[in-house]
Amino acid sequence: MSIEEGKAAPAFTLRNAAGEEVALKDLRGRDVIVYFYPRDDTPGCTKEACGFRDVWRDIEKTGTAVLGISPDDESTHQKFAAKYKLPFTLLSDPDKKVMTKYGAFGEKMMYGKKTLGVIRSTVWIGPDGKVKKHWKRVAKAADHPGKVLEALQGGS
Repeated sequence: MSIEEGKAAPAFTLRNAAGEEVALKDLRGRDVIVYFYPRDDTPGCTKEACGFRDVWRDIEKTGTAVLGISPDDESTHQKFAAKYKLPFTLLSDPDKKVMTKYGAFGEKMMYGKKTLGVIRSTVWIGPDGKVKKHWKRVAKAADHPGKVLEALQGGS
């Protein structure tokens, strides 16, 4: 399945750091940023998460929900969120089914070699449940949250 702008975003339900289920359908009616990242508390993933944290107040002003998804379990998410004071929801996708649906798991280049893994990417889902924008491969994790905020503020 591929993610296409203007098409419905694939439904999902995953557990948050507290072990509670979070369903995409429960966020219908508002913009949602879903960002996929490889692993809690690693350099690139920490820069990206802290970037979203640092622009959080401005994202909140747009009424947008942010969901970070990785294969890590709930306890790892709890520690990561507490350590860096992350104000948004982290979800666990240990079997990578949601990541696969969203094109965020598959073949990628790492240190010059092809490997199978989590592809750092982001999907902006509109209030109608349709994909507004898809950042397929995020190259600079630290700069990405600012670009997402810019898109939310500019509407593109």
